[in-house]
Amino acid sequence: MSELEYPFADVPAIGELLSVAEGIYWLRMPLPMALDHINLYVLEDDGGWWIVDTGMKWEGIREAWQTLFDGPMQGKPVLGVIVTHMHPDHIGQAGWLCDHWRVPLYTSFGEYYNARAFSSMTPDDVSWTTEQHFLRAGLDEDYLEKMRANFRGFGGVVERLPGAFRRLREGDSLTIGRREWRVMIGSGHSPEHVCLFNERDRIMLSGDQIIPRITSNVSVMPSEPEANPLRDWFESLQRFLQDLPADTLVLPAHNTPFRGVKQRLQYLIDHHHDHLEAVEEACVEPKTARDMLPVLFAREIGMSQISLALGEAIAHLNYLVYTGRVERSLDDAGRYRYRCINADVAARTPRAHQREPLPLEV
Repeated sequence: MSELEYPFADVPAIGELLSVAEGIYWLRMPLPMALDHINLYVLEDDGGWWIVDTGMKWEGIREAWQTLFDGPMQGKPVLGVIVTHMHPDHIGQAGWLCDHWRVPLYTSFGEYYNARAFSSMTPDDVSWTTEQHFLRAGLDEDYLEKMRANFRGFGGVVERLPGAFRRLREGDSLTIGRREWRVMIGSGHSPEHVCLFNERDRIMLSGDQIIPRITSNVSVMPSEPEANPLRDWFESLQRFLQDLPADTLVLPAHNTPFRGVKQRLQYLIDHHHDHLEAVEEACVEPKTARDMLPVLFAREIGMSQISLALGEAIAHLNYLVYTGRVERSLDDAGRYRYRCINADVAARTPRAHQREPLPLEV
């Protein structure tokens, strides 16, 4: 997006801090996937440091934190750990950091308890409801057998979570380093995603809620098959679009800090509406959720990624069902079939859609 401004030419090396504003430092940790990094932030307070997001439980991450504690963060303790949401690259080291410094974890109710649930799952949690969800999406028994054999949950990439947390709600404030940070809660990518906004300096710690170059995954999970996360995503983005000043410096969890938040938010809204139109057009003849993968993704989806890709497809289909643009029925094989019910859409020639590839790791 040419409208976005990226004010920092460099990115921090592993084990280094890069100042982005007085008392706010940007750092990076590696990830074992195509999206090979996560941005984390530390906020300097009079008596110590606050950590915002933690990195995944993975080789070298704990050592990278220790390098920071022994180096640029030396001499001051950590006072608190803030986690934006439940995904392992954000909450994976929270348990170790909170235990190491004996400090509280700050996050929302929905993120804490979802993280605890997903990090404790075992293959026994692949129940008949999970199997039904994927069969109705168009997968076959062969895939389900592979899923059962390979299911790991989040436990392997998340340290044991703290037994307590301090709840962050919409409109709460945290005073850190003479700045007041207002809690803004988003939804769609995760249940109650925490963002922090400082109105005085127009700075936002956005996690995965607003990322400049890629779009966050918005998925229906087997644990809530009738969910409508895309509706929640749109509502969050519209609220942020209304509330955030145009010149806000956004500090995201991936890519690099940027300005141009209103353009980016509008792009994300338009982007998903474009996907919805493409899915609606593809359902002139009844289709399964699996049939939507070539419509939504510009590349072949491997077996290791298909459940996440299906989650995104079902999110778009559920939204269309709830808004009355598509109807859903169960066929004789136990699969959901989706059919467009708008005669105008069925009659028109499908238009060219401008869709960037959807990431599967964010």
